[in-house]
Amino acid sequence: MEDQTGEQGLPANAAATTPSRTRVTPELAHRSRAADVFPVEWVRLSDDRFRVTARWPADHSFFGPVDEHHHDPMIVGETVRQISLALAHAEFGAPADTHFVMRDLDVFTDPAALPLAEAAEPVTVDVVCSEVRRRGRGLNSMRTTMEFHRAGRLVASGTGSTGCTSPAAYRRLRARQLAALGVRIPPPAPVPPERVGRHRAEDVVLAPADRPDTWLLRVDTGHPVLFPRPNDHVPGMVLFEAARQAAAAASGRLPFLPSELSVSFSRYAELDSPCWIDTDVLEKDEDEVTVRVTGRQDNQPVFAATLTCATTAPVRPLL
Repeated sequence: MEDQTGEQGLPANAAATTPSRTRVTPELAHRSRAADVFPVEWVRLSDDRFRVTARWPADHSFFGPVDEHHHDPMIVGETVRQISLALAHAEFGAPADTHFVMRDLDVFTDPAALPLAEAAEPVTVDVVCSEVRRRGRGLNSMRTTMEFHRAGRLVASGTGSTGCTSPAAYRRLRARQLAALGVRIPPPAPVPPERVGRHRAEDVVLAPADRPDTWLLRVDTGHPVLFPRPNDHVPGMVLFEAARQAAAAASGRLPFLPSELSVSFSRYAELDSPCWIDTDVLEKDEDEVTVRVTGRQDNQPVFAATLTCATTAPVRPLL
């Protein structure tokens, strides 16, 4: 069958019209600073398909490179999160005061295809929104699946599921925690940054524990990127980063540039109770290491993640 698409994959019959572009604001991406927003704009291709333009800076205060040559693949996960929130608000009717919860996130990258030398190249993100569930005219939950292309090649893919809660329902659910909102709890001393592949102590999200292969989650609610606004629980991306740092420490693989990351969340991680991070190195050789990381709080599971760092890792297409 002849491919009925025109330039950049748009339908051929759309050649005479230019799709309107929507800018991604810090508010849509749930960020307080423009420098922390990676998607730039998008066009809607159909009811559930979008094409997003993003940019990954060569340097960033937190999502910057962890070695001298490559972007940190964790920037892919953060871009998935920001695009998902922006589309939920602007295209699927989630009000500005909606509370979101990340249920799961899977990211596949080829770290070798993320060279800093190509940082000036825009990233094209093809997005499909599925499993869209409505609550009245608003949004209950949805899944976003994305493929990232830069300089003409597939460099990453990802998918995540996000749930939405109205402010009234959230207040009922989180009344105790919201009452303490804004109270800063001093974080414990971090493990040495070089042990977890970070350059600065303030970016370390693990503290020492008294058991081998176990760490204490270190939460600094004053961190400008990890906590861009007051929050009553630990954000999912903080737990994602804790899993990566724990995998680096447990495996000794530095830098730990994940080629596969998969995490699922069971409950909120609270700010006022210790959260323990446990690791198990499942496989390790010269070319690849895989680590299982789990979080637990008050004897309840919080999240489970599997991370793989591989020398060569073709990206898994998801669309």
